[in-house]
Amino acid sequence: MEELTLKLAHDFNQLIERFDRDCALRDMTPETIKRYKINLLIFADYLSTKDIDGMQIDKSTLQDFLHYIKYERKVKHKTMGNYFSSLSAFYGYLEFEGLVSVNLIPSFRKRYLKRYKEGFDDPERKLISVEEMSRLVNSILDPRDKTMAVMLAKTGVRRGELLRLDIEDINWNDHSVTLKPTPKRSNRVVFFDDECAIILRRWLSVREKLNPETNALFVSYQSQGRLDRNGCWTAIVKYAKRLGFHNPDSPRLEDHFGPHCFRHWFTTWLLRNGMPREYVKELRGDRRGEAIDIYHHIDREDLRRAYLAFIPKLGV
Repeated sequence: MEELTLKLAHDFNQLIERFDRDCALRDMTPETIKRYKINLLIFADYLSTKDIDGMQIDKSTLQDFLHYIKYERKVKHKTMGNYFSSLSAFYGYLEFEGLVSVNLIPSFRKRYLKRYKEGFDDPERKLISVEEMSRLVNSILDPRDKTMAVMLAKTGVRRGELLRLDIEDINWNDHSVTLKPTPKRSNRVVFFDDECAIILRRWLSVREKLNPETNALFVSYQSQGRLDRNGCWTAIVKYAKRLGFHNPDSPRLEDHFGPHCFRHWFTTWLLRNGMPREYVKELRGDRRGEAIDIYHHIDREDLRRAYLAFIPKLGV
C-alpha cells in the first residue's frame, strides 16, 4: 500500500509539472503559476494521506478536502476559493488533454464557494470613505509606500499589475500608465491625476538615489530588486491597521483592508460620483463578455477627461 501511495503521488506531481508548462504557454504570470503549484501540491499531499488517485476524484473527495482546509487548516473563504480556482484550472487542463472525462470543479465551486456579487465588486469587502482614504494616504510618510497607496487608489489597478510596472511605462504627456499584458485585463491604459503625479515624482527622485539594479517602478529597500507581493501587502496593511481600518484577528472580510480594497474604493466612488458604468468598466480593464462590448470603443481622450472629472481628491 505504501508503494502504491508513493507511485500515485509521483505521477500526480508529474502532471502538476506538465500543467505548469501549459500555464506558461498560455502566458500566465509567474506569480499565478507559483500560487497554482503551491495549492496543487497541498492537494496532492492531502490525496496521498488518503490513498486517493488524483485522476479518480469524485464529489465526496472534494467535499472532504473542503472540510479539511476549512476546519483543520482553518483557511479563510478567499483562500478556499484560491485552492479551488487552482484545482479548476488543473482539472480543466487534464480534461483538455483527455486524461479525465470531466472537470468536476466548476460545478462544485458554484455550489459551495460562490459569492454572488452585485455590480463590480464584492459588497462584503471593506469600503472606506473619501475622507478616510485621505487620512490613510496622508498618514504614510515613506515615499515608496505613499506612492503605492495613492496609485492603487487613483488607478484601481490590481496589486500584481502595480508591481509589474517599470519606469518607462509612465507617460507624463497625458498622465497615463500602460500596464503589462495579462489575461485578466482588456484595457491596459489607466490614468492618474495631478495629485498622484506629485507623489509619483517625489518617489522617483528618492528611487534614483537608491540606484537599484532594475527598472522596476517599485523596489525593495533590502534587495534593491523589484518589490514582491508580500512586501506590498505588508506596507499597505501596516498603515491601515494603525488607523483601525484593518483587524487581522477578525474572521469577517469587511474588517480587513488590503491592496484589493483600493480597487473596490476606486470603483465605488467613481460610480457614486456619477461616472457612466461603461467608463468605469473600461478603466478597470474588465474582460469584455458580450459581443457589443468587443465592438464598443471609448475614445481615449473622452475617457481621460471623464476620469479627471470624477476621481476623488485626497488632498495629498
